[in-house]
Amino acid sequence: MSKFEILETAGPVGKLELIYIPAEGVEKGVAVINHPNPRQGGTFTNKVIQTAAKALSRLGFHCYLPNLRGVGNSEGEHDYGVGETDDCVAVIDFARSRHPSAPKLVLAGFSFGGYVALFAAQLREPDLLLLIGPAVRHYERREPDAPDARKTLLIHGEIDDVVLITQASDWADGQDIPIVMLPKASHFFHGKLIVLRDTIQRLAPVILNAAE
Repeated sequence: MSKFEILETAGPVGKLELIYIPAEGVEKGVAVINHPNPRQGGTFTNKVIQTAAKALSRLGFHCYLPNLRGVGNSEGEHDYGVGETDDCVAVIDFARSRHPSAPKLVLAGFSFGGYVALFAAQLREPDLLLLIGPAVRHYERREPDAPDARKTLLIHGEIDDVVLITQASDWADGQDIPIVMLPKASHFFHGKLIVLRDTIQRLAPVILNAAE
């Protein structure tokens, strides 16, 4: 992993612990990247979100990876994505306040983190919404549509047996959101993390540049 710091910021129900990875080269913006379900062991050290952070850092984004409420040293209790959305928004605002000259926002998440990112995107619309194996059509509380399909990048593993690719296609249907399918990739992208990193580095600039 690139050089990093462990930071804290105030969240809606107490402190939030987060990893900060600085942008490489010319800074372009900030990225907030949400971890998978903590009830299955998801934290800000998850390899998938670390991989996404490495790719986005190389693209010039200051990356913030929060431990959402009740995870690690973050205060509060797991709230099934509701309170976590408020946590994510607090981290977005904190990140932007630290880098006022880097205006672009990437909002990202893996699995449960993608579910949280979708709700947060309704409140802080990103220049790029990066969803990696997002837990869509997965919980009783249905997630919203993407705020802007043109600014959404959805990457899914072909053999994901946690969130089936058919769940992703069911959510994307009618929104004109294509799905980038990584062949033979599982939910946690075992053996496919480099492919995931390279895919993000290749496709994220296409969406970000199109929005300019």
